[in-house]
Amino acid sequence: MTDSKQYDHIIAEMRKEEQVRQAGYRERALKLFPHVCGRCTREFEGKKLRELTVHHRDHNHDNNPPDGNNWELLCLYCHDHEHTRGVQEQRSAEGPDDRQSGPSLAHSPFAALGDKLKGSK
Repeated sequence: MTDSKQYDHIIAEMRKEEQVRQAGYRERALKLFPHVCGRCTREFEGKKLRELTVHHRDHNHDNNPPDGNNWELLCLYCHDHEHTRGVQEQRSAEGPDDRQSGPSLAHSPFAALGDKLKGSK
């Protein structure tokens, strides 16, 4: 097997294992807990149930105890907010001089559009 084929095979296997693992703890969490977001308290049923996600309180996706004490069900929006909350708090705590220089996390594909349009005339 060539290196790229071997690499692709390894990545495919890892993705498959991740999907199986997620499906297992998600199904268990949906059986253990009411179908309600733990933050905004929205209720989910039917097709909307896919919008309810499992959040690992300790952020360790390998920590899946049978009683589910490391999980909480969150809607997509609250789950996203939970994972960006720590990043936002860290940015607020840092002063402008404390921040690392480097590429911006807030990339805008249109940042230099005005300059490019002026140059094309």
